[in-house]
Amino acid sequence: MTIRKTTAMIAAITMLAVGACAKKAPEQLPPAPEGTGTDTGSSTGTGVVPGSQEDFVASVSSDRIFFDFDQYNVDAEDQATLRSQAQWLQRNPAVRVTLEGHADERGTRDYNIALGERRANAAKNYLASLGIDPGRINVISYGKERPAALGSDEQAYARNRRAVTVVIGR
Repeated sequence: MTIRKTTAMIAAITMLAVGACAKKAPEQLPPAPEGTGTDTGSSTGTGVVPGSQEDFVASVSSDRIFFDFDQYNVDAEDQATLRSQAQWLQRNPAVRVTLEGHADERGTRDYNIALGERRANAAKNYLASLGIDPGRINVISYGKERPAALGSDEQAYARNRRAVTVVIGR
């Protein structure tokens, strides 16, 4: 019985001590540091920083291209998307990107990693053929490990067979 009373008393004292240490909000907040408003210094006035991932996505037709089952060739629609990306990269010569290769869930992990790499390299090679320095482009394959769409149907498979261009910085 005394152990329960002692435990309850310790708990009550602890709660009082913690409550006494709580910080109180100041009556008046200090002014915000300069340069932290909604304007990010962009010339567009939209808050999008030139050369950023947001600028890239807003400026190109798409940040991804798609592939047929077990394929890694760049078709005419993909070429148009990559031309749009190449134009943006030419306007932003200091920007580096990563091309992420992906596959659908069918096939082994190792096979899909290799297929994703072939897809990302196909996109890289096409960008290089348009005059983009290949040294600005990293390639990584995620295989089937990062699906864009969940599901085991053709619609989900089609969305997961892709190469995605991601801005990694200057």
